[in-house]
Amino acid sequence: MLKPEFNDADSARPELLCFLVAIAAASHALTQEWRVDHVVECCRRWLRKNDVKMHWLDRVKIGQLALKIASEDLLDAGIAVRLSSVNALFTSEMELNEASTMVQRMMSLCQEAL
Repeated sequence: MLKPEFNDADSARPELLCFLVAIAAASHALTQEWRVDHVVECCRRWLRKNDVKMHWLDRVKIGQLALKIASEDLLDAGIAVRLSSVNALFTSEMELNEASTMVQRMMSLCQEAL
């Protein structure tokens, strides 16, 4: 899979990917479905909120990568997002809770994937 390109700081790439992985995993814990629509909408919102521009094809690629990591790689890495752990992934502003060890481990996976 081709890696998405950003026209902004490289530091935004793993943060966005981790956010999308957390969104996908949380959505799956809540609905038992891998919701592509949630990933797409949350990607748009994150980019807008953080004032980052990204080509549409790169948004597709990072969304696909996020779904792959969430659906395949998290469990292999010993990260199980359950209904009871969803709230710990995010702050009240729906940003990643960087104090969460689960988020920290997700971030490591995302950095490796990029």
